[in-house]
Amino acid sequence: MAEKGVSRISVSLPLELLRDFDETIKSIGYGDRSKAIRVAMRGFISESKLVREAREVMAGALVVVYDHHVKGLEETLTDIQHHFEQTVRSTMHIHLDERNCLEIIAVKGQASDIQNLAKKLTAKTGIKQLKQSVVTPI
Repeated sequence: MAEKGVSRISVSLPLELLRDFDETIKSIGYGDRSKAIRVAMRGFISESKLVREAREVMAGALVVVYDHHVKGLEETLTDIQHHFEQTVRSTMHIHLDERNCLEIIAVKGQASDIQNLAKKLTAKTGIKQLKQSVVTPI
């Protein structure tokens, strides 16, 4: 993506936070702070839009860990996804161990629909964790 302009800014940070940031970007392999800050800012903006702008079109994934021994849970999860057929684009199911499964649900749609899907899933008994990762499609 070609940038149309660049603005230089100055930021005041606690030294420990800056050290942690520099160690993190070095371990990830970013060449400089600027790139890492741009990536972090885009993530912050996307997450904020998910909360603020219910009509904004977003894309991403819901990552769900659940106990597949909970009776009827897998069918319930499938039913919920069918109810959100305009939002759910694809799913991947992974067996983590004897009891736990990971489901990755690729989504695209209005932020409010993605949030509602996440809430419906999270509310079910047997869901251990749900994480949303969304971006604004460019």
